[in-house]
Amino acid sequence: MINILGITPDNHLEKNIAINQAVLSDYKWFWVDFSEPTEEEIQHLADTFHFHPLAIEDCVLEFQRPKLDYYKSYTFYVTHLLREENESIYKDELDFFVGESCIVTFHKLPSEEVSKVWNRFLSQDSITGWDPYYIFYEILDKIVDNYFPLIYKIEDELERMIENTNKKSMNHLMNELFETRNMLLNLLHSVNPMRDLLYRMLNSHHLNVNRISERREYFSDIYDHLLKLSEMVMTNREVTADIRDSYLSLNSHQTNNVMKLLTIITSIFAPLTFIAGIYGMNFEHMPELSWKFGYLFSLVLMVIIGIIMLLWFRRKGWFK
Repeated sequence: MINILGITPDNHLEKNIAINQAVLSDYKWFWVDFSEPTEEEIQHLADTFHFHPLAIEDCVLEFQRPKLDYYKSYTFYVTHLLREENESIYKDELDFFVGESCIVTFHKLPSEEVSKVWNRFLSQDSITGWDPYYIFYEILDKIVDNYFPLIYKIEDELERMIENTNKKSMNHLMNELFETRNMLLNLLHSVNPMRDLLYRMLNSHHLNVNRISERREYFSDIYDHLLKLSEMVMTNREVTADIRDSYLSLNSHQTNNVMKLLTIITSIFAPLTFIAGIYGMNFEHMPELSWKFGYLFSLVLMVIIGIIMLLWFRRKGWFK
């Protein structure tokens, strides 16, 4: 679906413009939104707007890395949207063609960020101050702001893992921990390239030849948010590593305690097994076999040996 908004030279907003009938050169600037476009609609990128084939190819191919490419009359941007579904984080791609007289947004799935800015733009009593670069800023700001709830939720999950209020087993907690690490890695693969994208925007010499320079402080604020997001993701990954190491250390400690207990039991029963083995061979000339108190003596001897070994292990600190 293609939606078009056009702003006339006298700052009048026109809605519901048909792309096949519109004369886009008659407008001061316009906003075209490609939402879930068909193959026929995608063809307008080349036939109507004459965008570069490489930029169009990046739109069609999914999961490009966030980036920007400068062309003669416009700049092409690839950004990542993040959404949560079934307790997993998924990426969507949102592409922009931004120039002095147009902004074109392209997304294969519905975009909440674009819809919010679109509806806000339509509800304005006055469109003074709005231009393609301001719309680009507004959408980009919404994209970055939607990263924060995902990280906050992960932080809450990590807090629950640390406290383990539900008394989950070690194996279950480890599985959840590695799922959380994968989610953080997915976040990192979007946050860091987006951060680099904003850095390049703010420090490129092209900044001085378009209206981004007029709103440098706005885009700088988005860059600050991305820096904070990157630090939060890295911090949480370090937390997951600490939790993992703590779980492994605790598991190793518990294993050592079990092995110590088994070693004590084995050590105690070793001499008792030796005594039982000797008197279980039933040789004919064993004097103790005909002794009236031989059986009782062997039992008492094994009990005494067991008690002595227990006391000796306790003195050595094996039970601490």
